[in-house]
Amino acid sequence: MATNDLTRVKGTSIVKPIIYGNTAKYFGQKRHEDGHTHKWCVYVRPYVDEDIGTWVKKVHFKLHDSYESPTRVVQKPPFEVSETGWGEFELVIKIFFQDTSERPVTLYHVLKLYSNGQDSELSEKPVLSEFYEEIIFQDPSTYMKYVLNDTLSKNPPIVEQNLHYERIKKTTVEKMIKSRKRVQEHTVMYKERLKKLRDTINKFKDEICALQSQCSSSTLR
Repeated sequence: MATNDLTRVKGTSIVKPIIYGNTAKYFGQKRHEDGHTHKWCVYVRPYVDEDIGTWVKKVHFKLHDSYESPTRVVQKPPFEVSETGWGEFELVIKIFFQDTSERPVTLYHVLKLYSNGQDSELSEKPVLSEFYEEIIFQDPSTYMKYVLNDTLSKNPPIVEQNLHYERIKKTTVEKMIKSRKRVQEHTVMYKERLKKLRDTINKFKDEICALQSQCSSSTLR
C-alpha cells in the first residue's frame, strides 16, 4: 500500500482505543539539589496488544514551562516521557498519525503526583492516573484505512493491565440502559399527565363558553 494514497474512503469509521495518563513515585523526601519529590512518567499506550507505532507517527508532550525544553517529541513507541518534579500541572498531549493529512488529536491531562492532592499526606505507594479514550477516524485515507485495518484484522487481545476498563465499560453501559429506560418511562408518564391536564383544561373551557352563552341569552331577554 503506497503511503501517498490519501484518497478518502467515504462512509468509513474506524475506532482505535488508547490509554493515556501518568504514574508517579515519591522519593521519600525532597531532593536537596532541586527540591523535587517525585519521579513521574506520562504516556500514551495502546489499549490492545499491538504496535501502536504502525498508525501513530509521533507524540508531543507539552510540560510545564519551568522544565528545560518543555515540549518533548517522542518519535517511536513507547510514547512516554519520564521526569522528576514536585508539583502537579496540566500536560498537553498531541498525537500525530502516520498519514500526515489526518488531523492530530489533542488530549489534556493533569499530572497527578499525590494520591489525595495534599503534600501533607505523602505516600511511597505509586500513584496511577490514567484514562481510556477512543480515537475515531471518520472517512480516513485509503492508506490510513489499510494501516488501521491491518492491526484490527489480527484481532489483538486487550492488554492485561487494561482489562478492568472492560468491566467499567460493561457497568457503565448497564447504568446507561437503566437510566434510558427510566427516562422513557417518565416521558410516557408525563405525556399521559399532560394529556389529562389538557383534556381537563378543554373541559373547563367548554363549560366557561357554555356559561357565557347562557349569560348572553339572559341579557338579550
